[in-house]
Amino acid sequence: MYRFAPSPTGDMHIGNLRVALFNYICAKQKNTYFVLRIEDTDKTRNIEGKEEEIKQILSLFGISWQEYYIQSENLKFHRQMALKLVSEKKAFACFCTEKELEEKKELAKQQGKPYRYDGACEKLADIDILECEKPFVIRLKKPNKTIEFLDLIKGKLSFEPDNIDSFVIMRTDKTPTYNFACAVDDMLENITCIIRGEDHVSNTPKQEHIRQSLGYDQKISYAHLPIILNEQGVKMSKREAHSSVKWLLEQGILPSAIANYLLILGNKTPCEIFTINEAISWFDINKISKSPAKFDLKKLLQINREHIKLLENSKLNEILNSTRDLANLAKFYTQEASTIKELKEKIHAIFSPKDYLEFEKECKILKEILNGIELFEKYDDFKGYLLQKSGLKGKNFFMPLRIILTGNIHGPELSDLYPHIKNFIHELARI
Repeated sequence: MYRFAPSPTGDMHIGNLRVALFNYICAKQKNTYFVLRIEDTDKTRNIEGKEEEIKQILSLFGISWQEYYIQSENLKFHRQMALKLVSEKKAFACFCTEKELEEKKELAKQQGKPYRYDGACEKLADIDILECEKPFVIRLKKPNKTIEFLDLIKGKLSFEPDNIDSFVIMRTDKTPTYNFACAVDDMLENITCIIRGEDHVSNTPKQEHIRQSLGYDQKISYAHLPIILNEQGVKMSKREAHSSVKWLLEQGILPSAIANYLLILGNKTPCEIFTINEAISWFDINKISKSPAKFDLKKLLQINREHIKLLENSKLNEILNSTRDLANLAKFYTQEASTIKELKEKIHAIFSPKDYLEFEKECKILKEILNGIELFEKYDDFKGYLLQKSGLKGKNFFMPLRIILTGNIHGPELSDLYPHIKNFIHELARI
């Protein structure tokens, strides 16, 4: 069982999507379930509607799930598991206030030591707990042995008990902390492999300790993906526009191209251009580089051009919102345009009223001829006929012709463009 567990607190970024893709592909390879779990227990940060947006984006990428969970709906199980740990003396009520803890953290800082919980409430007598009216959290006692696990990317990792500490599993409002809810849910959902970002490496020993304390002995394997750097070599921030999947899609980058690019980041692939379904046959999580991967927007755009060319014409026309068959023309323009948004701009310029500038007279002459012209298969025949009929030469011929056909004074060679534009010449002559 594999899972993707986003929180509905903001736009999905490319790091999230990369995690979803890897988990989905591995689940397909193992012919097992892929679970989507919305981790919504941090109510103060949740944004209404983000849960549906996550599902819509995953669907756009062809990522489907067999099980769907809302984490907050598991609250009764989180509380039952916490009570079990307290009753077995593996966890305890902690009445330390935020102020008291801050003072202890400041003292540790002044002494140049890392702060560790000092066990102030760990051995309180039952009667003291019952008579204490202060709000409390529940802490899990730190492990009494080293926590070790094998990471499919980073290798064997180990954490000493003091580095795990006696950490909080339930807040004063009786809601679970991230690590406790996550660990219990993975246990309840029978997750067998967890692929996520390397910022979770420090959470893994805590989650392992939680499940071990609950007597769960099902082995879980891990793969922590290295971070994605921006083009300046710094960790990519969620505030950077192109870190947002939504932004990339709005710019006209195809889901298939984004997926393709995220799968080659920090990875050696047998080919550069492929689909998710093709990747299922060769993807190997063990071959992901241990080093951070650098995001390169130019590379993504180059891949997007190739995916536009691979689209079936009917699908591309649909994406362009066109009632005309413009697919071949659009594919031709990928030499100048990298996104659907840019292609729409190019096509809009072709089929919109033009500003003929100083060539108004010449354009009028050419349009009259074009309006009734017989369509030639070859550009040279087309050009020769126009030159003969119009009597125009040089710049006074080619510039107005280019304006009529493209809406611009610069652009691709007309001889290359002609096979893709010739079926629209009568229409263009009337604009």
